[in-house]
Amino acid sequence: MKTLVVGTGAREHAIVRGLAADPQVEAVLAAPGNPGIAQIADCRPVDANDGDAVAALAQEVGADLVVIGPEAPLVAGVADAVRAAGSETFGPSAEAARLEGSKSFAKDVMNAANVPTAGAHTCTDLDAVAAALDAFGAPHVVKDDGLAAGKGVVVTDERDEALAHAKACLDAGSSVVIEEYLDGPEVSLFCITDGTSVVPLQPAQDFKRVGDDDAGPNTGGMGAYSPLEWAPHDLVDEIVRSVAQPTIDEMAQRGTPFAGVLYVGLALTSKGPKVVEFNARFGDPETQVVLARLVTPLGQLLRAAARGELADFPALEWRDESAVTVVVASDGYPAQPKTGDPISGLEDVDGDGSRAGGGAYVLHAGTKAGDDGTLVSSGGRVLSVVALGADLGEAREVAYAGVEKIDLPGSHHRSDIALKALRGEITV
Repeated sequence: MKTLVVGTGAREHAIVRGLAADPQVEAVLAAPGNPGIAQIADCRPVDANDGDAVAALAQEVGADLVVIGPEAPLVAGVADAVRAAGSETFGPSAEAARLEGSKSFAKDVMNAANVPTAGAHTCTDLDAVAAALDAFGAPHVVKDDGLAAGKGVVVTDERDEALAHAKACLDAGSSVVIEEYLDGPEVSLFCITDGTSVVPLQPAQDFKRVGDDDAGPNTGGMGAYSPLEWAPHDLVDEIVRSVAQPTIDEMAQRGTPFAGVLYVGLALTSKGPKVVEFNARFGDPETQVVLARLVTPLGQLLRAAARGELADFPALEWRDESAVTVVVASDGYPAQPKTGDPISGLEDVDGDGSRAGGGAYVLHAGTKAGDDGTLVSSGGRVLSVVALGADLGEAREVAYAGVEKIDLPGSHHRSDIALKALRGEITV
């Protein structure tokens, strides 16, 4: 098959890399892609949020499968346009993508499906926000109801900070969701679904705060690792049974079946697993480590989901190795990321990631070619450095060795990705 991946980030780079390794994939195209993706795929210029343009490109290149990476095109209905034009598509419809596009809608679906989640109030004015904050108490969890690229959530003990974030969301025209705080370690689980069947991938853990020891503001994610040796052995089965399958069934009953990736963000609380959030696509940076460990050909899995054939798909196969990714962020990220700075040293990170000990490799997130053709930063999260290892310690060591070879003026990264797991300091 010929595949077309829509998007520009490290998540899409990981997907392209996975598709290119599938023996049944004869060609991989990306739209619009990035300089790293361009090294292994044919990149075409397109507005990823323009459904008609993406559909026309899919027809023009003869794509057998279109994979839509980011949330914004999904919420905008790009998958609907591509399907309507006759191309097999991996990614939910606009109606189904409301599971990510509206947190209040997701809460409604979860409540109808009896999915365990945090208590929540949807607020449209500051008086309601203040009452909800007082009702739940600190720590306060304040979420922009709409899409915010992973940065619309504030978790704080300071009531004034919580109110300020809520006011900013309200002033921007969005409603606000106030939630009860969930204790316990967080887990990300991707579930591939065709609207009926659910096939879970391996869980991962990401790091949302910008600084070591979870200091500073939330980001789109500063790193991740997989597998989670500390997690209960039956966690994935329990989440499919109590969260993913009931949600997929509820969406089907509503006449808006969800087919694509249901990203389940969880907190393993003292009262059992509870859903923190749903996303309607692969998460970034967890995709980088989960797909690094997937042995099953990715293109064949995604095409089975697009065709409604997951019920008959063989059990997934996984590497035994651990995977770690570390995000290299630009100066000023997340508040005011600086762009246009030169990036060097990538040629020294020369691993292929084909096996444990095979060296780190780099996935591009926010990069572009400068006016003179050199590689420069173009976003807040610039690169993801990924490594496999025989165990978590080796994967961390190789990933961080790769990070140290990269030069981006003013850049920063967390130094503690997977460190607590390695030390056995995470308990459920």
